[in-house]
Amino acid sequence: MISNPLVGVWAARALSVLRFIVGLVFFPHGTQKLLNFPPREGRAVELLSFMGFAGTLEVVGGALIMLGLFTRPTAFILSGMMAVAYFMSHFPRNFYPTLNGGDAAILFCFLFLYISVAGGGSWAFDTFRMREASSTR
Repeated sequence: MISNPLVGVWAARALSVLRFIVGLVFFPHGTQKLLNFPPREGRAVELLSFMGFAGTLEVVGGALIMLGLFTRPTAFILSGMMAVAYFMSHFPRNFYPTLNGGDAAILFCFLFLYISVAGGGSWAFDTFRMREASSTR
């Protein structure tokens, strides 16, 4: 295998882009639950309910993931949340994800699990904070 230093640099940058896009796509799921935006049938959920808790995790977690702030613990929590969401909401409808509407929940679960292990990439606030902390020592 040929070693190319650019591959490592661009892999970390691509991870940052993936992290940002995942957070950007995830965030509106929470705003839809909490604020009914983008509009959907029904109304916003109660904040002090299970769905309100899920919406809060989606808004706060999605924002933190987009910023790359507290990336690993946030992604780990969101991965677990999506596993719970799949088995509570989608799996009882049907065994097959294509029929139960759980495709996105599964993808989010494993994307967040990957991000919790890989970190935020080179363009994350966590990375900048670590650089600042090491340069002040």
